[in-house]
Amino acid sequence: MSEIDDITQALIKFRNERDWEQFHNPKDLAVALSIEAGELLENFLWKPSEDAKSEKVKEELADVLAYAFLLAEKYDFDVKEIVLQKIKKNAEKYPVDKAKGTAKKYNELK
Repeated sequence: MSEIDDITQALIKFRNERDWEQFHNPKDLAVALSIEAGELLENFLWKPSEDAKSEKVKEELADVLAYAFLLAEKYDFDVKEIVLQKIKKNAEKYPVDKAKGTAKKYNELK
């Protein structure tokens, strides 16, 4: 079992012990993920990024990851596989010789 699977199983155990699966449909998991991402962003609002409190960032990032893993589990996605597939797809959209050192979107690269 991978570390991601171990984390997902721990989240499922926590959720099931509280009978919360009834609330964890894909839509609500996606909404919760978005809300937690917003809470993560709050740590950086109106200040330089180095002034964000790392403990608060860590807590909110954990919430984001938790909901992402639970959403992936709902769809029976292999997290490692889908992330590696996305990296491969992005490598095609952003070839090193065109994208290195620039923040331009793929359709703006020449």
